[in-house]
Amino acid sequence: MTSKPSPHSLSDHLIQTLDHYFTTLEEQDACNLHEMVVQQVEKPLIEYVLARVDGNQTKTANMLGINRNTLRKKILQYDIVIETN
Repeated sequence: MTSKPSPHSLSDHLIQTLDHYFTTLEEQDACNLHEMVVQQVEKPLIEYVLARVDGNQTKTANMLGINRNTLRKKILQYDIVIETN
């Protein structure tokens, strides 16, 4: 019986992605890196959790540890479509 290799942490994936990002920049300067990373992570995180709880915003906000009004603001900011079954 062979065991699966342990998955890399989210931090490991981020470091690999940032390494690739900086490699492809060539001579350009990086700017707004924090905002770019937050947006790249936050939108799919919200979409994923919303899908897991069938679009329930209260449950999503609780799972994410944010206020429901903050969640609603982010849903509008990222133009997230809420689909329910």
